[in-house]
Amino acid sequence: MRFQNAVRQAGLVVAVAALAVTAGCAKKDDSEVQASGVKLVQAGKLTVCTHLPYPPFQSKDASGTVTGFDVEIMDLVAKDLGVAQTIIDTPFEGIKSGQDLNTGKCDAAAAGMTITAERQKVMNFSDPYFDATQAMLVKTGKAYKSLDDLRGKKVGVQAATTGRDYAKKFEAEKGLKLVEFEDLAAEQQAVANGQVEAAINDLPVWSEYLKKNPGGFQVAAEFDTGEQYGFSVKKDGNPELLKKINEALAKAKQDGSYDTIYEKWIGKRPSA
Repeated sequence: MRFQNAVRQAGLVVAVAALAVTAGCAKKDDSEVQASGVKLVQAGKLTVCTHLPYPPFQSKDASGTVTGFDVEIMDLVAKDLGVAQTIIDTPFEGIKSGQDLNTGKCDAAAAGMTITAERQKVMNFSDPYFDATQAMLVKTGKAYKSLDDLRGKKVGVQAATTGRDYAKKFEAEKGLKLVEFEDLAAEQQAVANGQVEAAINDLPVWSEYLKKNPGGFQVAAEFDTGEQYGFSVKKDGNPELLKKINEALAKAKQDGSYDTIYEKWIGKRPSA
């Protein structure tokens, strides 16, 4: 009888332990779901990947806080989810390839990223939230007005960007000597120190650069490439979050908060 009681007690301990493990697992699973069934990689946080610096869309202010147009739009998404946004600075290649989303490094990517057919193969994009144009920056006083004027000259581009892709199309035809830089800051510095004669990137980032460096540089040419930015999520992996992002964008455009954020970071919004 004593042996049977011991067996019963041991069985009870095992059962309790099993229930505890099951409860623990259930709790872990629950922690991965936040706000209306949207799955998040970290409980209580909307984790967003970006690549710094890329003002006015995302960059660090004097206190080290990441701010910008994209940041404030994604804050609206986080607010609707009832969580806080946390930002991870990561190389753009990992964002563009979809790797950072597929490996669970972040829930979404917000990096002034153009929606392209190639990128849509590896990630899902939100509705477009910004119309972009490529542009060419040169030092003030330079006579360059187009790519034709840069034959045999070094032209800076940012790696893995659509600006680089645009310049590549004309590299042979125009006789350009393209020099790739890992980030925007390095590309800007290359123009400033004469390492390259011109640089191609999105117009808004050059406009922001001109505000902070008045008189020394100018946008010599604009290239209307018909690009639009989108936020992205894991390919076919988080439809609930994508829906929330689109809902937040639509709401912001309807209630005027989108225009407020646009004017703060970009300037007066063009008429539709």
